[in-house]
Amino acid sequence: MNKNIDTRLIHGNYSCRSYLGSLIPPIFQTSTFSFTSAEEGERRFAGEEDGFVYSRLGNPTVQELEYKIADLENGEEGIAFSSGMAAVSAVLTSVVKTGDHILVSEGIYGCTFGLLQMLKERFNIDFSLVNMDKKETIESLLRPQTKAIYVETPINPTMKLVDLQMISNIAKQHNLFYIVDNTFSSPVLQRPLELGADVVLHSATKYIGGHGDVIAGLAAGSADFISLVRRSSQKDMGGILGPFDAWLLLRGIKTLSLRMNRHSDNAKLLSERLKQHPKIEKVYYPGDPDFPQHSLAALQMDHFGGLISFELKGNKAAAQSFMNRLEMIRIAVSLGDAETLIQHPATMTHAVVPYDTRNKMGISDRLLRLSAGLEAEKDIWQDIEQALDAL
Repeated sequence: MNKNIDTRLIHGNYSCRSYLGSLIPPIFQTSTFSFTSAEEGERRFAGEEDGFVYSRLGNPTVQELEYKIADLENGEEGIAFSSGMAAVSAVLTSVVKTGDHILVSEGIYGCTFGLLQMLKERFNIDFSLVNMDKKETIESLLRPQTKAIYVETPINPTMKLVDLQMISNIAKQHNLFYIVDNTFSSPVLQRPLELGADVVLHSATKYIGGHGDVIAGLAAGSADFISLVRRSSQKDMGGILGPFDAWLLLRGIKTLSLRMNRHSDNAKLLSERLKQHPKIEKVYYPGDPDFPQHSLAALQMDHFGGLISFELKGNKAAAQSFMNRLEMIRIAVSLGDAETLIQHPATMTHAVVPYDTRNKMGISDRLLRLSAGLEAEKDIWQDIEQALDAL
């Protein structure tokens, strides 16, 4: 039976019978697994027999999480990593080689930009940051060496959207591998594989974990590709997730739908209040009817998420002064926690991006990114309002 995602978040493919009736997946806190015979060990290492060998190569608790993300994203197979960047680096290095070129959506996460810059400087893998509004613009930047398109949507931190179906059409037409970072939405709000992506990535640290107590990454896609990543980039580079962290994510996933709805509702209300405040220059939120890509957000997202970016009237000093006056809201990078968090992208998450490139991305010194938490919306707004009034 094809159950609703709210039900699959809780039940998924988990079988209590497989683990002595345990309602919750057990934590297999072991580094290695014993074999009943030398021949069994030989068969498992040769890939002729299913079974666990060594927790860097597979672990039952981690496997349950991988089954879960594959199910939620409607992929054939999932894979878990020690961080979101471990997922990004493993996927990219499984797709491209020296001399290749990648088209990348403008405004990506700072560490993804840093990784791409390192690949360019050390391994001659080039990339182009692209405004992905128009098919013609994207196709004009294609090269014979182009092998992949890498997309964030909504883009961090400008909240700009990319039309996932349009990119899928381009990728298929030009035989390009298509990667989507779905961290800002989670599979509750958006499922890029359904819109033609080859692989979907998450920093599971964020909404999927949801409690600010674990660092992890996830990916889902075809069985062939995920198997390639598992036996090459992940196995040899070693960005594996530990069983206890996997267990924390399995716990967090059960409330993902409830949390995403509350995050989204709070963000929508806060964006409406911010738009009306005289000390706010501009608000960027896909759920805002005045947001330039609101209709696209309504088409490819089930809700509009918990992230808002906004610009103050003033400069960097005004932005930092506002942040310092907040009392309940925490100054911290990351997002998707129960607590409302705020950060200054130009000096924090995107500090590694050169000034001119940041400005081209739309990341000004007065831009702030707010992750709406699960607190009462009135209390969040009260804190924002008092800090604005104090400027």
